[in-house]
Amino acid sequence: MTKTVITFLVMFIILVLAQAVVFNHLTLWGVAIPLVFIYWILSLPVTTDSILMLSLSFIMGLTVDVFSDTPGQNALACTILAGVRKPVFRLYFPREEDLTNPEPSSVSLGPAVYMKYVITLTALYCTIFFLIESFTFFNLWRLVLQIVCSTILTFILILALDSITHITREKRL
Repeated sequence: MTKTVITFLVMFIILVLAQAVVFNHLTLWGVAIPLVFIYWILSLPVTTDSILMLSLSFIMGLTVDVFSDTPGQNALACTILAGVRKPVFRLYFPREEDLTNPEPSSVSLGPAVYMKYVITLTALYCTIFFLIESFTFFNLWRLVLQIVCSTILTFILILALDSITHITREKRL
């Protein structure tokens, strides 16, 4: 239990710093922003209590907001993401008791289920984030382009991050 807490705490710090120092300054084609820090929320164990999950996600979003100078956008989007994470997980993996490892990953869920889980939650997060940011439908095509491109970029980076973290975990065993 303590090892898991320390692992997630270190991952929290690394992802917040990476988002604040590197990923917030990357914008591909003027529309795609990688929002890789949500990997932390997606990878928390599904057995995590709902109140704890909402609180941790809010803290994660608020921390990124502080470093990104965004007025609560990430905090709201992360809290909503935490609220819908478990129903989306059950949509793709209905029987939690069949899960060998409570932490969602491509290894524990299988690549197809994990990819559906990640793309759904990433698309939801990017939609909420960019709707809050624009707060208008004046330039609808740019908004849709930002959501789609950021979702794809974030999805690819999260899959790469997941494959890297699970390779290192397997080597330690």
